[in-house]
Amino acid sequence: MPRPLSAGILLFRMARGQLEVLLVKPGGPFWRNKDVGAWMIAKGGIEPGETPAEAALREFEEETGTRLTKGPFPLATIRQTGGKVVEAFALEGDLDPKTARSNDFEVEWPPRSGHRQRFPEIAEVRWMAMDEARAMMLPSQLPLLDALEAKISGAG
Repeated sequence: MPRPLSAGILLFRMARGQLEVLLVKPGGPFWRNKDVGAWMIAKGGIEPGETPAEAALREFEEETGTRLTKGPFPLATIRQTGGKVVEAFALEGDLDPKTARSNDFEVEWPPRSGHRQRFPEIAEVRWMAMDEARAMMLPSQLPLLDALEAKISGAG
């Protein structure tokens, strides 16, 4: 059985002389009380007929409410702990996290209750310096930070 495929964007900027990345914290009841190790890039599934870059741009817009107008560059492909393969792209840009608006998803909550509830797909959006990002990011996505630093330094 093929692994689930996702695509996402690591938005980055230089602020106050240091590299910062934009990470998102998933919404919904599973992630509610998690913080350290819960942050990730905006990403999601690749739809039929979509390229990974198109999916990454669409998912970024759905999860942040911001349409990126420049094309991203390939960053890295990782396999998350659960087996999902993520094709990641990077793009230099800026956005105000206070203006971010996520799409919603529906899930049975509490489990096996028969009640369905809607939750925002993304609970929070935040710019983080690289040290903070390394401390807060989903461990299986940490190689994306190394890949970004290598690309920016010209080593990648």
